[in-house]
Amino acid sequence: MTVSIDPKPDGSNPWGNAATPYEELGGEDRLRQLVDTFYDNMDAGSPVLRAMHPADDSNSRRNLFEFLSGWMGGPDLYTQRKGHPRLRMRHLPFVIGSYEAEEWMRCMRSAFDEMGVSEPLRGYLDVRLEQTADHVRNVTAE
Repeated sequence: MTVSIDPKPDGSNPWGNAATPYEELGGEDRLRQLVDTFYDNMDAGSPVLRAMHPADDSNSRRNLFEFLSGWMGGPDLYTQRKGHPRLRMRHLPFVIGSYEAEEWMRCMRSAFDEMGVSEPLRGYLDVRLEQTADHVRNVTAE
């Protein structure tokens, strides 16, 4: 299935009826739940990703929640607190190749499943987050 991330010809949004993906997901509480579910999935099923995070991942959870909030059109919490996200720079200390990017997406897709995130929002987020995961890759040959 091909998912368009561009506005539809009739001017409607590719993620659904709400003004932003943040609102379509359900706002702050649902986004926090998505982030927590993502990290719980990572903790339980992705030793490679887990090893990139501190034992206490509360700051990591906060950073992802705040980043996704602004990225999805909600409050721009991350930028207010830390400035420009500079995703590639912030991820340079870690070896991130195709496998790690795919693992990140697998954990996020599992979170979508567990939370019942449905189309068209799911397809939109999947495409956009996969682009973002690919953007932070810093290893080209594996």
